[in-house]
Amino acid sequence: MTFYFLDEHISFPNPLDADPEGLLALGGDLTPKRLLLAYHMGIFPWYSVGQPLLWWSPDPRMVLFPNEIKIQKSLLRVLRKKSVTVTLDRAFSQVIRNCSKVPRRDQEGTWITEEMIQAYEELHAMGYAHSVEVYYDGRLVGGLYGVSIGASFFGESMFSMERDASKVAMAWLAKFGQQQGLHMIDCQIPTDHLKSLGAREVDRQDFLERLSRSNQIETIMGSWSDLLKSSEGF
Repeated sequence: MTFYFLDEHISFPNPLDADPEGLLALGGDLTPKRLLLAYHMGIFPWYSVGQPLLWWSPDPRMVLFPNEIKIQKSLLRVLRKKSVTVTLDRAFSQVIRNCSKVPRRDQEGTWITEEMIQAYEELHAMGYAHSVEVYYDGRLVGGLYGVSIGASFFGESMFSMERDASKVAMAWLAKFGQQQGLHMIDCQIPTDHLKSLGAREVDRQDFLERLSRSNQIETIMGSWSDLLKSSEGF
């Protein structure tokens, strides 16, 4: 198995060359130029403290198509509560830092290092990275963040401190995607949590072909805070 080692030159190998687990390359950096190229090619960073930067392109890929979102009755009741409010891009730093700290089932520690936080905060300032914030009775209890390029949103992480809070975030992201014409929400790795919301696996070749078409669409730049049409709710 050939491993690609990245240097200061901003480039990546063909994502189809990833190993069976999806690992494509090691090294490089988290500069905006490299990160944006990675997402444009269907590649994302995922590593732990003490490891080199690892770049991935898994096969299959977990994807949620906005029109395929599944909202069960229990979640619908939560979405319709007056005590539940959702915003976009109003608390990006709080969301990413909560994603790095809030424990997850069957997972020890975090892969969201301070280096990664700073990198995505820079992408947010540039208008590429976005967050969804979920409030119960005015208290931030859940959310997610990711990167938008073309007509795709690349979900990076989510957190939940109350029941169904992260599902509320994903449901509203899908609703926003329907309103704004997003083609797909990349969820990266399969989980039962995502499958329950309608996400499904597509093979890497299919994903990359869809991504190529999505990349031809103009990116929705800047803050999304005023774009969410809350009047068109659930």
